[in-house]
Amino acid sequence: MIAHKKEFYGGFVMFIGFWIVFAIGMSPLFNGQNILNYMDNLYNTISKKSSYYIPKVQKEAQEYKGQQVTLNLKSKNPEQSERYAKLFRAGNAEVTVDGLDVKVTGGLGLMLDNMLQDAELAFANDGDAITAKYGMEPKLVIYAWWNALKDAQRDFNKQKMFKEAKIISKVQTRGIEPAYNYYGIKAENIKDKAVIVVVSLVGYVIYTLWFGFAILFMFEGWGLKLEH
Repeated sequence: MIAHKKEFYGGFVMFIGFWIVFAIGMSPLFNGQNILNYMDNLYNTISKKSSYYIPKVQKEAQEYKGQQVTLNLKSKNPEQSERYAKLFRAGNAEVTVDGLDVKVTGGLGLMLDNMLQDAELAFANDGDAITAKYGMEPKLVIYAWWNALKDAQRDFNKQKMFKEAKIISKVQTRGIEPAYNYYGIKAENIKDKAVIVVVSLVGYVIYTLWFGFAILFMFEGWGLKLEH
């Protein structure tokens, strides 16, 4: 039995309104996207510039020029082995493939330069240059680098070459990962999107409170109360 009809039905109308707005938001009305995808893309565009660490890592990588290293990588399948071979050979390394075992020998500095050049191209959305270089889709190249670097880091640690493992980790997390995550996204200045950012944040807070108060009014109208 409803104790306070006015309060209950007021909350019920708010509850229905919440889901109507939700249905509208989930419709492709925002440049062909629903509001979640639209806002996700918006925040990706304004966060891209702040994720650009490649020049700093390139500077750190200069320290390894002239250092010769040998890596023993383990791929998951023959196709991945061939991808690894293409990647490292582009950095002037000698590569031997034996099934799933990939042995890489060469200058670490040259390898790092090549990895970061690919990351730079991907971050700049220059996929054509990557495809021309390797004959593969840009994101597949960057993903292959990520896997190769993960394995390279493991092998350097196994060789107790911890300093080298550390620079590999930096290339992976500050070069390759952002390049992969932001590939195809155009960087925007947050100042140019300030109005919509503020409106979206305020709207999110209001929409959340809207649902909370709808439930509160319905429960209180029903006669449920919190007692101390």
